[in-house]
Amino acid sequence: MTATTNLKSTPLTEKHIALGAKMASFAGFNMPISYTGIKEEHHVVRKNVGVFDVSHMGEFIIRGKEALDLIQLVTSNNAAKLEIGDAQYSCLPNKNGGIVDDLLVYRLAEDQCAEGERAYMLVVNAGNIQKDWDWIESHNTFDARMINISDQTGLLAIQGPNTAKALQSLTDVNLAEMKYYTFQKGIFAGIDNVLISATGYTGSGGFELYVDSRKLAQLWDAIFEAGKAFDIQAVGLGARDTLRLEMGYCLYGNDISDTTSPIEAGLGWITKTKKGEFNSVDIFRQQRTEGIERKLVGFVMDDRRVPRHDYPILNEAGEEIGIVTSGTSSPSLGVPIGMGYVKKVYAAEGTNLIINFGRKQLAAKVTKPPFYKHIS
Repeated sequence: MTATTNLKSTPLTEKHIALGAKMASFAGFNMPISYTGIKEEHHVVRKNVGVFDVSHMGEFIIRGKEALDLIQLVTSNNAAKLEIGDAQYSCLPNKNGGIVDDLLVYRLAEDQCAEGERAYMLVVNAGNIQKDWDWIESHNTFDARMINISDQTGLLAIQGPNTAKALQSLTDVNLAEMKYYTFQKGIFAGIDNVLISATGYTGSGGFELYVDSRKLAQLWDAIFEAGKAFDIQAVGLGARDTLRLEMGYCLYGNDISDTTSPIEAGLGWITKTKKGEFNSVDIFRQQRTEGIERKLVGFVMDDRRVPRHDYPILNEAGEEIGIVTSGTSSPSLGVPIGMGYVKKVYAAEGTNLIINFGRKQLAAKVTKPPFYKHIS
């Protein structure tokens, strides 16, 4: 077990250790990387149902008469389209065309709001909690109150094709009928006020459950008891990474950052340049009009070696044309896959690339995610 000096813990840390999890530092937290092995846990989620402790994530409440105005200014997507019970993927652009963070925006019920007020929850990456809070707060010249509930909020992601069946006995909410990127609050495993969200980071379906952190252990135990008949298993962050990469989902700090544009990253669909003014909107409008010089692409290796972050990407003439941002050995395909930025002329699917491993230069081919759907 990795030393945990000065690391934060989730309320489930002792449970992870008791299960024999391999623990390691992640975003300042002592987190489970794997229990039985990344490959096995990956297949559990693709084929059945697995449970992730992702309580390290950050949650902010934004409430007030001008809460929407603040969110519209700091996020790229159009939050004005959200109805109560809707969730939305978005990002926080900086003022130079880069990304402060990617996040989820939830429009909450207004039962605890004064007349004319709205309420939202923002879910941000664990490593960016303070950074994001400071960034949003610096823009809050509105009638909007910000509340950081990160430390009081537990979060489990239960993912896989059998999730709804495994969890249904724990709630009266009809899980099978919930639409993707919607949520409901209700009683779950006897716990009141659980936010049940039809979202995830795996591409295999499932739910994310937000709960008072004091009730998180109770929720965990109930889920595993109810899921026994479905052979439900705990899954660590290692498989979470291979699952998201097979889908081509971006990881902040790797595939997107303060120096990457959402347009370059293939996130133009969450960049609503017609919604009104927001940070970097003029840069994004210009990129849409004039085009971009580089683009984030997926690729599959011809060799068995795994491409790593910051490896140079070359064209067939040996000229450097980009850089690897993420790489792994795909458990579903049985071959290494990756993502990286290349000059736009090399971004077409099927384009031959070369990944520079130092002493070796190995062939790859641009392949559009989700990768696991390319299984022959």
